[in-house]
Amino acid sequence: MPFSNKHTTKLNPNKLVILDRDGVINHDSDAYIKSLSEWVPLPGAIDAIAKLSLAGFTVAIATNQSGIARGFYDETTLQAMHDHLQSLVAAKGGQVAHIAYCPHGPDDHCDCRKPLPGLLVEIQKKLAFESLEGSWMVGDSLRDLQAGEAVGSRPVLVRTGKGEKTLSNNVGLEKVIIYRDLAEFADWLCTNKK
Repeated sequence: MPFSNKHTTKLNPNKLVILDRDGVINHDSDAYIKSLSEWVPLPGAIDAIAKLSLAGFTVAIATNQSGIARGFYDETTLQAMHDHLQSLVAAKGGQVAHIAYCPHGPDDHCDCRKPLPGLLVEIQKKLAFESLEGSWMVGDSLRDLQAGEAVGSRPVLVRTGKGEKTLSNNVGLEKVIIYRDLAEFADWLCTNKK
């Protein structure tokens, strides 16, 4: 079911959670996730998205997908992965409001590839938030967090995916909140309702 936003009041960005995909929601691979069969959710991730959604948070996804530019898969394959993700979340009673993706490679000079904030700006416009100040950006790499910080999102690092490597580099993590995985973050946020 597509997300509809019929609110007449100003949306509260504190209730917006933006997630990176690979390494946060599903297993990541240095060889890229190239097919629906390779797209495997991390333990607890689908339940975590549904939990956030059912608790009144708007959940969106911002994901770099340079495998498209590199010719490893096409946008139809990516859509199949995202349709599957949406159906898994819906089966748990939740909803992903929007999935923004960058199909470009690192040398394409686009404005959407994280760490640039273009994907987050797309989410803001699509979901009609006046601002992203105070929203949450959950990722497993520094570029996820940098994209979030550029628009005023609160940065959250998960230890899944590339998270441990990002943590061991310990660069640019001064304001970052760290959780074991998306499920642990969702439990904390739903308990604290920040």
